Amino acid sequence: MKIPQILLIEVQHRPGQLAKVLKAVGELNITVEGLDAVSRTQDKTTWELAFDIEQGQEQVVEDQIRSSGAARVIGQSDRVFDRHRGGKIHMESNVHFDDLKILRDVYTPGVARVCMAIHDDPKIAKDFTGINKTVAIVTDGTAILGLGDIGPVAGMPVMEGKAALFNQFGKLSGVPILIEPKPIDEFIQTVANIAPSFGAIQLEDIGAPHCFEIESRLSEMLDIPVLHDDQHGTAVVVLGALLSAQRLANFNLQDSVVGQIGLGAAGLGISRLLLRYGVKSLLGADLSQDALDRLERAGGTPSSLGEVMEKADVVVATTGAKNLIKPEMIKENQIIFALSNPEPEIEPAIALENGARFAADGKNINNVLAFPGLFKGALDAGATKFTDEMLIAASNAIADSAEGEMLIPSPLCTVTHARVAQRVADAAHREEGRLISYDR
Repeated sequence: MKIPQILLIEVQHRPGQLAKVLKAVGELNITVEGLDAVSRTQDKTTWELAFDIEQGQEQVVEDQIRSSGAARVIGQSDRVFDRHRGGKIHMESNVHFDDLKILRDVYTPGVARVCMAIHDDPKIAKDFTGINKTVAIVTDGTAILGLGDIGPVAGMPVMEGKAALFNQFGKLSGVPILIEPKPIDEFIQTVANIAPSFGAIQLEDIGAPHCFEIESRLSEMLDIPVLHDDQHGTAVVVLGALLSAQRLANFNLQDSVVGQIGLGAAGLGISRLLLRYGVKSLLGADLSQDALDRLERAGGTPSSLGEVMEKADVVVATTGAKNLIKPEMIKENQIIFALSNPEPEIEPAIALENGARFAADGKNINNVLAFPGLFKGALDAGATKFTDEMLIAASNAIADSAEGEMLIPSPLCTVTHARVAQRVADAAHREEGRLISYDR
């Protein structure tokens, strides 16, 4: 597994000195991800040099830089840990208590009037509480970010990250809920018991196959939107990227052969959405017979890795297996999305070198483009379920936001998130009175 490393290096402020350092790093087959000047004196510049390396390679890199004779390593930092220190979220009041009248209005005695009004008409809670702007981010820690079953507390940094993204791109409050792995009935009942506090439930990093039953049953039990992001958020962004590829390469996605390698939560979610969109031929490969059976019930065709790579025009991989796709497997003009994090099934650059028309990995095709707008749109529309139409509307919004040769827009583009939310809300309004949850 690669980790980011940041070194502070002091370089003589003379022509060619920095180039020597970069050449030395390049000789280790390492790509520099970032280079920033931190400070400068008359004869020296301090640079912050960032790159991804394999664990245990840190000292090798430092020694290589020193051996260039052009720089002195004066320090290092771990930007990732630094950004996580103390946590990434906190709760903040919308009210500033600088007047006794405010205290009396929002707490006692004034709050009693609002409590009784909600008691008499529970529907107004969405107007006079934050429930309709609050999403529970629920995990049992059994499938954390490609790392596997590491437990809910170890997954908390992911849940905090989701909450921060909800806030910035959806103006929603995401609340991490960590639940120790339990029998499925007990887990579902725990989530149902806390559901009144929230306007929607995002299920996160819950392993297959129990994630499918958990989502299905909670969606039926609750009158608020429930979405397993690993399935459907990822699927929305993949479909959005393929719609962009369709425009750029002038092919028809629905008539193409699509191959899905890996049929866990993400793989099955992607397969189902592509089939609902209208893809006529979808091949799926997985080591699990249960996963292959689920794919077949959804309308796909069980296949092998070799068959998928040989027959598919579009290949999407979500296996967690680094370097699973060999360069010689790539067909000319194939579209390759190798989405496993932190290491893809094949590096995009290698896929392109071997004939792929488009190639991307999980760093590029990231569900952050989907989930803030999906939940914002659903809550704004008062939807009680997520439907295929809402998911496809989000994919179209992502594709429409991609400019030029881009497959997808930047995940930091606030206009894209607003467009996703609007399209999702519009789709929900069109289905008003006939909201039907998608098949699982």
